[in-house]
Amino acid sequence: MADLHPLWERLPTEFAVFPLSGALLLPRGKLPLNIFEPRYLAMVEDSLGLGRMFGMIQPDPQRTGAEHGPGLYRVGCLGRLSSFSETDDGRFHITLTGLSRFAVADEILGRRGYRRVRADFSAFPNDLDPTPQSTGVEREALLIALKAYFHEQKFDANWDAIRRLPPEALVLTLSMVCPFEPAEKQALLEAPTEAERAATLLALLQMGAAGSDLPPGRQAS
Repeated sequence: MADLHPLWERLPTEFAVFPLSGALLLPRGKLPLNIFEPRYLAMVEDSLGLGRMFGMIQPDPQRTGAEHGPGLYRVGCLGRLSSFSETDDGRFHITLTGLSRFAVADEILGRRGYRRVRADFSAFPNDLDPTPQSTGVEREALLIALKAYFHEQKFDANWDAIRRLPPEALVLTLSMVCPFEPAEKQALLEAPTEAERAATLLALLQMGAAGSDLPPGRQAS
């Protein structure tokens, strides 16, 4: 079995990527995926025999597409298949656990219809460090902004579960699950530090809640 927590220098430099707009995988985050398209079924099958790893990346509408498909953002996140099941109709239900962000150095020849890249991890040496990093954002301010955002978006929430999350897990989870625009998701992915990601998240929640009629500063409960 491949190492559950590979060392930075043992990460693959060439691997498959799954371009999916609006999908954000962060280091230590868990992304459930329903795989049904033939080329991505092939990608998962091949990845199971190659360290169980592939990258998540978003298409970039500002980049001109190539023969391989739409243009891609230059930063994605490598993940490891941490759970896998197959349905009766041939789909795969998987969970991808984030390992490290990467920069696309080059797109290389694909296999069986899916795309592959040569990656550079050098800009993200701390992504594999499991030590929690300070978010630098006051927890209550984040929860107040989240409550107003959910109110404006008409979302329900399990506030007991949300309040039990430690600050770093709260920022990671909200960054991944909130339905921000793709460019906003990319900004969260590319934030250099946890503190900068938390500040970006807070700003996005506040902007998304701008139309909320909740009283300013109302405590989240």
